[in-house]
Formats: sequence, C-alpha cells, structure tokens
Amino acid sequence: PVRVDGKIIDMLSFAKEMYEKTDGNLNIAMGAVLKIWHNYREEGKSIPTREELFSASLHTDINDLIIDKENSTVELLDCEMSLDVGGIGKGYAVEMIAKSMYDDGYRGYILDVGGNIRALGEKPDGTGFKTGVRNPDRNSSESYVAYFELKNQAAVTSGSYERFYTVDGVNYHHIINKDTLMPENYHLSVSVISNSSALSDALSTAFFNMETATLTEAVKSFSGIEVLLVEPNGEVIKISGK
Repeated sequence: PVRVDGKIIDMLSFAKEMYEKTDGNLNIAMGAVLKIWHNYREEGKSIPTREELFSASLHTDINDLIIDKENSTVELLDCEMSLDVGGIGKGYAVEMIAKSMYDDGYRGYILDVGGNIRALGEKPDGTGFKTGVRNPDRNSSESYVAYFELKNQAAVTSGSYERFYTVDGVNYHHIINKDTLMPENYHLSVSVISNSSALSDALSTAFFNMETATLTEAVKSFSGIEVLLVEPNGEVIKISGK
C-alpha cells in the first residue's frame, strides 16, 4: 500500500464508481494496454499485435485496485497492472477548481481547460455561456455542428479527429475499446453536458466506446445529462438522460 493525498483517493474512488456505472467502459486500470498504444503512437510506424494487447489486458482488473480511505492508501494487487486516468483526470481536476472558486465566492464565469468547459453561474444579463461542438469534418464550411448555452453546467467532448496516427492509410485514435482492445469508430465525437465536469469527462469517454443503440440505453441511467453524437456518416444525434 502507498500513502497518497486524500484528493487522489477521492478521484480514484470516483473512477471506480464510474467503472460500475458504465459497465466497465471507463476503466482506469487499462494502463497496461494504453501504454502499449501510446508507445506505438509515439513511434508512428505500426500498430500493436493482438498477442501483446491480449497479454496486457490480463492485467486490467479494477478489482485489483484497493483503496483504503481510512488510511489514505492505494494498493495494486497485480504487479503488472498500472493506472491511466486520462479519461477522467482532467475533468475531475476542472471540477475541483470550480468547487474551490465557488467556495471563494466566484460566480458568473466559465473555465475552458483543453476543451473541458465548466460554467459556474451565468452572465450578468441572465443568459448562459455559449459553447459549441466542433465539426469533425475539417473540409466542411461549418466549424461547429451544434451550440449549447451553459448555466452551472459542464460540457466535455471525446473525439477521434484530433489525437490519432496513421498506418497504411488508416487512422488510429487514442480511445481504446475494452473489449476489442482497439480504437473503434462507432462515433466521430461524443459530447456530454451535465452538472459536473468530472461526470461529463468520464461519460464522454465511456459512451465513445459504445455502439449507438447501447449508448442510447446507457444514457437513460443518468439524470440531468444531455449527449450529442456525431456519427461517421455525419449525422448529429441528441439524446437526453432520464
């Protein structure tokens, strides 16, 4: 067991909660697999073999992540397992910043941290803060496919069109599916609006790895969220939570 700051304990606990709520599609214990893809992406010449991905996937059981809140320690029972909080860390950090600023009395502002948008309050005229979902089609004359007005809400987008590398004419993005261990292309982008940047970040990653029908059912499990999909054929789909 390794002693860590209480803020890390809280983030990891939230990540385990989101693992359960997303049927494992948000899994911070995927580090062994994600590291392989990262190394290949940095080299930019080839893709991993099925054998090495499968071998790494044997060390991604989140139940091997033991969190002891009382003693503020974290333990990994599998010595070949590693954590990767890329699908949740930034959104969680943005939410902690927003809460800290709220406690300090700040209202009526918007945070934009690398595409993680968090509005706290509203504009002086009572309207919300306008933000948009970028059009994945770089050849289109329309820069955005949709706009939102945020009041005390967060908007986070996960997409395949910015972080990727190309091998033999095929683009491989950075969001890896837990079942296939590959970057799947069910959607070009998934945007989630909720009352928490941490939740929006986690769900945008998890939903990106679900096919549309599965995703539509999964959204119904969450109250007060809005989801916008940009599909490979260019179709834009809006789905609301319960």
